[in-house]
Amino acid sequence: MADAKPPSETEDVFDAIRSACREVSVHARHVHVEVDRIPRWVEPWLETPLDVPQVDTTTHVVSDPPTTVAFFVTLAAVNFGSGHFPHLRKRPGRSGYFTVAAALKDRFDTEGPLSAEVLSEISPEDCARLFAQNLTHPSIALLMRRFAQSWNDLGRDLLEQYGGSFVRCVETADHSAARLVSLLSRQPFFRDVQSYRCWTVPFYKRSQLLASDLSLAMNGQGMGRFADLHRLTIFADNLVPHVLRTDGLLTYSEALSGAIAAEDPIPSGSEEEVELRACSVDCVERIVEYAASQGVCWTARDVDQVLWHRGQQPHIKRRGKRHRTLSVFY
Repeated sequence: MADAKPPSETEDVFDAIRSACREVSVHARHVHVEVDRIPRWVEPWLETPLDVPQVDTTTHVVSDPPTTVAFFVTLAAVNFGSGHFPHLRKRPGRSGYFTVAAALKDRFDTEGPLSAEVLSEISPEDCARLFAQNLTHPSIALLMRRFAQSWNDLGRDLLEQYGGSFVRCVETADHSAARLVSLLSRQPFFRDVQSYRCWTVPFYKRSQLLASDLSLAMNGQGMGRFADLHRLTIFADNLVPHVLRTDGLLTYSEALSGAIAAEDPIPSGSEEEVELRACSVDCVERIVEYAASQGVCWTARDVDQVLWHRGQQPHIKRRGKRHRTLSVFY
């Protein structure tokens, strides 16, 4: 993790993400964007609007605005751990993410939201009970410690800055996703910035995704309205690169391909890991640029949602391995 400060409210965080990821993409040694293949990939999608999925209400809380906001902010704080998911005790037919989301929904449905006070003091043991996990496995024990730490940070931030109110936190963003990113970046696990050679590379995956999810859950109204939603980048994780690679838009070096195939962890903040995420951001930016050149207006957010939900399909999951990184950012 880079020694980075939260983004200021005057800088354009989305431009910063795009420009840094383009630099990484141009200078990458382990991951290559196959720019010449983008037109062929895009063409079949141009005739109809992108089918952007809606919120799955079987695993997410969509209720009155304060409860909905509390759910998605609480979920955003623990929306990571993909590197641990091979060891996660998953619900039948559910991925790691949907297992976590469904367990949190069950808690909201039976006992209501977790208050800021509860979050500020929650323990790894509490998290293991909530998510029905076994702390005897070292990887899961680490994940539950990180979940607890992230919720502790969230609870304290809510208490110190917003009187314990989830609503006040989101309202303070004043319908700006960029401002929401800045506000959340006071919390270390939301400060999603890496160093790559001489560049600082921001991603802010989870805070951007929170703005997107709130918009979907609230139909772009009230606390789900963000005037700059169209400026979000993709939510750089380990699934979107896998889908782009499966579709031939990303290629990896022999060494990186071998490490992923062997299920060797890719260290967080390593050159390889930063390239995997940054080249995915840049690849989708090039997809959006090509679509625009054909007179079709897509956003990176729309393309991300299509790619991510495609990545949930069994035939995509079967086609090779995804990279695994023990990261607090995805």
